[in-house]
Amino acid sequence: MTNVKLILLILMPMCLSLVSEVSYGRHAAILIDADNGRILHEVNATHTWYPASLTKVMTLYMAFAALNQRQIQLHDSMPVSHHASRQPTSKLGLRAGEQLTVQDAILAIITRSANDASVVLAEHLGGNEENFAAKMTAKAHALGMYDTHFMNATGLPHQWQVTTPRDLALLAWKIRRDFPDYYPYFAAHSFHFKGQELRGINKFTADYPGAEGMKTGFTCGSGYNLMSAAQQNGKRLIGVVMGGMTSAERYQLMIKMMNDGFADKLDIYQEKYITAIPGKFAGVAPYQLGCGKGAPANLTAKYTPKSHSKSRHLAGKSKKSAKTSYALSKYKKSAKLVSKSKPNKTRYRRS
Repeated sequence: MTNVKLILLILMPMCLSLVSEVSYGRHAAILIDADNGRILHEVNATHTWYPASLTKVMTLYMAFAALNQRQIQLHDSMPVSHHASRQPTSKLGLRAGEQLTVQDAILAIITRSANDASVVLAEHLGGNEENFAAKMTAKAHALGMYDTHFMNATGLPHQWQVTTPRDLALLAWKIRRDFPDYYPYFAAHSFHFKGQELRGINKFTADYPGAEGMKTGFTCGSGYNLMSAAQQNGKRLIGVVMGGMTSAERYQLMIKMMNDGFADKLDIYQEKYITAIPGKFAGVAPYQLGCGKGAPANLTAKYTPKSHSKSRHLAGKSKKSAKTSYALSKYKKSAKLVSKSKPNKTRYRRS
């Protein structure tokens, strides 16, 4: 009997781990009150996840800190290295030897999720991307993002580059509080570069009433991620959605979460604040979609060519679902309308 109990004690953590893998794999999310940090809603908010391009919000935090400390200026020119120029899409298409201003890098990251601009900024601040990633991790831990680890400045796939929705919500909360002069950059939905207007890819920022912006993200491992902030009737909310199965789904999840938050339809967690959640490593990050080199065999087998095509074209290429279109159309009159312009001839992969 004693041996049986011992075996059960050994097996129990393994079983709980398997249950956790099943329960959190669909998606993860968190919504907080941006004024006081109170948590209004959460789903698997402390579970490990791949950040994808939400990583770039940490890159921007580092840039804003350097601007505040006068280590750099907005109109400083930064050289484009060979390494930066070889980053995969989404990117500006920078060439080695070119120059990029700090301000253009910030706007390119926010509106276009440009990987080459992110690396240019990282190398300028950290000497090289590896050193900069180490500084990002150290700063993240200093901010209280205890379950976050960065290996690059872009969010491109790396098995050790992980975070949690809670950590990212804390980052969004901190970046607004620490850098009120630079936070408005997140609301940008286009910028001019080399004589062209480059339109933003974040549909939430463009269409949701009171949206203050933030960031999209996508890799095959992470699924479709979204970090958003919005203000209505004196209330400001910050939301993070990770692991959407389609681009439309992440917007749909965010819109519903935000709508419920502004309508006070969510059960507020009494005395539960974003700064009070202890760091807790809860398993490995799930791999969401059956595409990419690291896709598990069981996901690849289920992944149809049609869905694979959608993932390859990423968020900007996929069509909105009927539900998402309806949710967004309800707010068109009060939303920020983006004027139509000629399509940019440069090809981008959107996140």
